[in-house]
Amino acid sequence: MGAPGREVTGVRVGGRRPCGADHAADQGAARSGQCPQPRPLRGGHLSVAHATSSATPLQRLTLHGLSVEGVNQCVHCGLCLASCPTFAELGTEMDSPRGRIFLVKSLAEGRIGLSDPTVEHLSLCLDCRACETVCPAGVPYGQLIEAAKAEIERQRPGGLGRRAFRWLNFGLLLGHPRALALAGAGLRLYQASGLQALVRRTGLARLLPGTLSAWEALLPPMPAAADRAPLPALTPAEGPRRARVAMLTGCVQSIVFGAHNRATARVLALNGCDVLAPEQGCCGALNAHGGDHARAIAMAKRTIETFEAAGAEAVIVNTSGCGAHMKAYGTLLASEPAWVERATRFARTVQDLAEFLAREPLRPPLHPVPMTVTYHDPCHVVHGQKISRQPRELLAQIPGLRVVDLPESDWCCGSAGIYNLTQPEMADRLLRRKVRNVESTGADVVVTANPGCILQIQAGLRARGRELSVLHLVEVLDKAYAGGRRLP
Repeated sequence: MGAPGREVTGVRVGGRRPCGADHAADQGAARSGQCPQPRPLRGGHLSVAHATSSATPLQRLTLHGLSVEGVNQCVHCGLCLASCPTFAELGTEMDSPRGRIFLVKSLAEGRIGLSDPTVEHLSLCLDCRACETVCPAGVPYGQLIEAAKAEIERQRPGGLGRRAFRWLNFGLLLGHPRALALAGAGLRLYQASGLQALVRRTGLARLLPGTLSAWEALLPPMPAAADRAPLPALTPAEGPRRARVAMLTGCVQSIVFGAHNRATARVLALNGCDVLAPEQGCCGALNAHGGDHARAIAMAKRTIETFEAAGAEAVIVNTSGCGAHMKAYGTLLASEPAWVERATRFARTVQDLAEFLAREPLRPPLHPVPMTVTYHDPCHVVHGQKISRQPRELLAQIPGLRVVDLPESDWCCGSAGIYNLTQPEMADRLLRRKVRNVESTGADVVVTANPGCILQIQAGLRARGRELSVLHLVEVLDKAYAGGRRLP
């Protein structure tokens, strides 16, 4: 695709324009209310050609209630290119935010169809939203790419195997807590029987199909019975009362990382919060991330109803992808008049754990935690919610804890929802880059704030024979409050 004049998905791609070229002219056109047309790239060109015969019959890409103006906000300045992990790895325009926005616009206008290469370029997007952080025009890229992926699933659902994989994950497991719990029991048996150790020791995992092999490599030790038990409906505040909050316990989070939820409830209670944990299901983040738009909407409505009934002042989330998604419920439900105001109002109550705790100093006593740690910014915290300072401020309050900077701390680790299962090759390239940066810090522990990142980085360190721990931010805070004691 990098060769001048090569045609891809009905879009002709040539050489790349330097980042920021003609930015002032583009900005002037944007201020005048006229969206600038894509100009030729220096050394080549980027222009829509006729859809190729291999493309799906032309259908306009519908943006599920999103205005195409979101696409037209892009002024083609190229400032996003250096922030994009897939562009950094591949160096191809159509694997950059600017190129993908051009594809989405062309699809929305019916000028090209969903050919195999178009689908590949859009599917390779991590939806890490790093481009949003640097975009001077405020393009809602995450919303656009999720809408595009939803349209891909509608028009190009794939073969039987792919449809079965999506139904199993998005329909059965994420949609039904009991099915997810049963799957968790099966995984515990797989580990307790010694079968996992045999599979890994003999290298049988490498013989599994790509998705299953990637999944097996990510599988963490399943939690003990105490961490699988549901949280109490109410964990009362200790000391002066600060707030009454509800907690998202999550779907996969409650099965695999129940210890994080228990630590979250304890830390919030020690900081003056009555913590409610209503019975709940999946918030729909993974579904939306994977283009399963209809189920994502249904899950959002159920989540809103659940937490409205709880009557809390805030909804606290300790998983970054879930928090970013729930804060965007108003956009997700924008095309439903009966829900949009309700969803927008609910979204304003959603807060990341670090965002909430950092508003006041942590309450004492905080005991020393003699560790050297480095902090990895999950994409949907730092880019999706613009939260970067707060986790570091919380860590800085812990006595004895030494925090060293992680190079490229906000660069995606390759987890990206289930991207590491659907695009394992690219995910592994990004993971190797992340692990090299972690190793360069000399830290004993990697701290982050998202379960997907924890699984991904753990797998990368394990593959390199490194014994570093990867902890959730709340686990470190919990250690400081525990003072070395074993917590229930």
